[in-house]
Amino acid sequence: MNAKLKITLVKSPIGYARDQKDTVRALGLRRMNHSVIKEDHPTIRGMIRKIRHLVQWEEIENEVRS
Repeated sequence: MNAKLKITLVKSPIGYARDQKDTVRALGLRRMNHSVIKEDHPTIRGMIRKIRHLVQWEEIENEVRS
């Protein structure tokens, strides 16, 4: 069971550097309070670290479906 990350855009990237805006888009975040769920990988963690002032995130466990 791999953990997943729920990432929510809480602050607008307007007025920030282009690479930070591109990182927000690469994560799939489109608008304020929009959330996405991503696998917990070092690549995703690095992207979150780059825009940590714009997002909130939390770890969630995979649900076992029968």
